[in-house]
Amino acid sequence: MATATLSPADTEKLSKLKSAAGSLNQIRHVLMILILFIFDVFALLCENEKSGFINLVSRYLSGEAQHIEWSKIQTPTDKVVIPYDNLATVPEDPVETKKLLDKLVVLKLNGGLGTTMGCTGPKSVIEVRDGLTFLDLIVIQIETLNSKYGCNVPLLLMNSFNTHEDTQKIVEKYSKSNIQIHTFNQSQYPRLVAEDFIPLPCKGNSGKDGWYPPGHGDVFPSLMNSGKLDSLLSQGKEFVFVANSDNLGAVVDLKILNHLIQNKNEYSMEVTPKTLADVKGGTLISYEGKVQLLEIAQVPDEHVNEFKSIEKFKIFNTNNLWVSLKAIKRLVQADALKMEIIPNPKEVDGIKVLQLETAAGAAIRFFDHAIGTNVPRSRFLPVKATSDLLLVQSDLYTSSDGFVIRNEARANPANPSIELGPEFKKVGNFLGRFKSIPSILELDSLKVTGDVWFGSGITLKGKVTVAAKPGVKLEIPDGAVLENKEIHGPEDI
Repeated sequence: MATATLSPADTEKLSKLKSAAGSLNQIRHVLMILILFIFDVFALLCENEKSGFINLVSRYLSGEAQHIEWSKIQTPTDKVVIPYDNLATVPEDPVETKKLLDKLVVLKLNGGLGTTMGCTGPKSVIEVRDGLTFLDLIVIQIETLNSKYGCNVPLLLMNSFNTHEDTQKIVEKYSKSNIQIHTFNQSQYPRLVAEDFIPLPCKGNSGKDGWYPPGHGDVFPSLMNSGKLDSLLSQGKEFVFVANSDNLGAVVDLKILNHLIQNKNEYSMEVTPKTLADVKGGTLISYEGKVQLLEIAQVPDEHVNEFKSIEKFKIFNTNNLWVSLKAIKRLVQADALKMEIIPNPKEVDGIKVLQLETAAGAAIRFFDHAIGTNVPRSRFLPVKATSDLLLVQSDLYTSSDGFVIRNEARANPANPSIELGPEFKKVGNFLGRFKSIPSILELDSLKVTGDVWFGSGITLKGKVTVAAKPGVKLEIPDGAVLENKEIHGPEDI
């Protein structure tokens, strides 16, 4: 999740509000006013959501923040962030494998809409490969495990109020599969008007725009509040594997699960080596004897370039998380998961509003014996834009049993960099501009701008730039082979 920063004007307004609420009694006074304003709004929320929202606002108004002393940051050792190759090999005994898998739950964060890619509804229903959606692939993967080992790994989907209804209808098609699918909703909080901190629904905006899901850090209390956590514990489940639904590399890994159980680690964050494309991603550090997540928003201005360097901070968070269910219950009950608050300013109908959010990765410092696992890049394959879709739909990948696997015929270990112009931003337009996805096994980079259309059976190699002149439709013919070329018109092909 991208961390937003407040504008100077909003910062000043909120600063005044914090000053006015300088003491605990004053904070309580502000919060009492807030509660009075949203008495009717809160009728829509359960008691746990009410207390969760008030708690979040209270923490924010108090100015609570963890200040990182840069000089105290240490690079984690291999005992804290364990290289994947150092994990013990899991014995190839189907009986032992079944025992491991029967302790596991897979939870996919399914609250996002596909709006950035021009889609409506849950992002997880975008078709990725061979007519299969993200959700189809996830279900097939777990079905394969359950069938192969005779185990019962359930799938949980954490929806937001934006995706809940559509997801409920979509999962019906899996009713005859050998997988239990459970859905639950994360919290729904009212957006706050930045000017006076009044909830937006109290100002007449009673539709969906008045509300927001408070980030994936909400997964832990929502799992508990939904009743799913106690139900899973009663079934003998011990660990949950949490991942974004759009990360095709986030598949069940027995080596990681086995390591956590054997070493009594309550939490593991998968990290992977950082490239220049990942410089803004959060990283793991050792700080005052604990492992914790460091996000760019926590970095003092004078150290931002150092943070972005791939020399000192060599790994970043994939948001693939493995967490003990018993530990989640213990910490939620104790109200101990006080993750850093991410203020996210938005604008709704011309009104500046504020969303207070948290991230699941920031919870790492509250769990006992928490570690990072430095995994291969193949476990981080997110699809955030149509340029990513081009990669995973191409011959650069193959698929089997729901797993999207890198084609070994690709010599270069890195994926090609792909930049597509705004004409390709929406999935419908993207698909319409390709008769078929080009072969890119030998491609280093592709940049496309303007009104460009691709025929079928095209091969791209090396560095290719296709830039149509303004007002001109540029068609790349069927079967064309473009290698280290810059194309502006038919004469360049």
